[in-house]
Amino acid sequence: MKYTSEVKQNILSIQLQGDLIGETNGMELVDLVNDKINESIILCSIDLSQVRYMNSSGIGVLITILTKFRNKGGEVVLVSPSEQIKKLLIITKLNAIFLIVNSQEEAIQKLIQK
Repeated sequence: MKYTSEVKQNILSIQLQGDLIGETNGMELVDLVNDKINESIILCSIDLSQVRYMNSSGIGVLITILTKFRNKGGEVVLVSPSEQIKKLLIITKLNAIFLIVNSQEEAIQKLIQK
């Protein structure tokens, strides 16, 4: 898995690409989140449009990220998951926990309203 990140309007935007399987890159993402939370960034969008596959470790990474932001009064929005990832989120009932939107613009709107 590869990822890029940027902060705009006090929102951390993470773009993931490849397979989210959590073992190695997952900890890098959690470290990135910790650093940004320490910089008082508490809103995050995660673009899943380029994620092909996610296993239970990848789900664990997303839940860890969500928990860290919510513990600081923040929020995480998932952006444009593929049909396969959407099905996984529904099966695991994570669609009831995460806010899921179709575009980065919609994610920013939802986060700014928070």
